[in-house]
Amino acid sequence: MLTFEEIVEKAKAFSKNVTKEDFLEFYGYYKQATVGDCNIEEPEEEDKKARYNAWKSKAGLTAEDAKNHYIEVYKKYAAKYE
Repeated sequence: MLTFEEIVEKAKAFSKNVTKEDFLEFYGYYKQATVGDCNIEEPEEEDKKARYNAWKSKAGLTAEDAKNHYIEVYKKYAAKYE
């Protein structure tokens, strides 16, 4: 079974461009898994605000739960983007 870190590298290596919505799903779980609850001020710029909201929506998840969710998201999208 692959580790979270290995799954992250596989996701980064997708051969097809990931849609913004799918990217934000990955991003929120990744930030929660690696940093914890969102610890920054809400940005003004639209793309940064979208990433902020994706991360903020995962507040309260443990790092382990966030990693598990990230892996599930990877499994959901792997065939679409590899």
